[in-house]
Amino acid sequence: MGMIAGVALTIAMFLYMFWPERNPFVQADKTRADYLRERKDAIYENLRDLNFEYRAGKFTEHDYQEQRTGLEDEAARVIAELESLERRGEFGRRSRA
Repeated sequence: MGMIAGVALTIAMFLYMFWPERNPFVQADKTRADYLRERKDAIYENLRDLNFEYRAGKFTEHDYQEQRTGLEDEAARVIAELESLERRGEFGRRSRA
C-alpha cells in the first residue's frame, strides 16, 4: 500500500513540475523601464568588477579611467531615461495573456 502511494505521489509530482502550460509562448513583456533597470544593474556590476580588476593590477591607469568614464556616462544616460519614464508613470510590468 505504501509503495502504491509513493508511486502515485511521484507521478503527481512529475506531472505538476513538468506539465506544459496551455500556451508555452506566453511570457511577460518587459517594459522599457524594466530593461533600463536591468541595464543599470549590469552597468553597476561592471563598475564594481572594473574597480576590483584595477586594484588587482589588471588595468593601467589610462585604461581604467577610460573604461570607468564610459561606464559612468552610460549609467548617467540610463538613469536619466529611467527617471524620465518614471515621471511619466511608465514604470510597471505588463504581461501578455
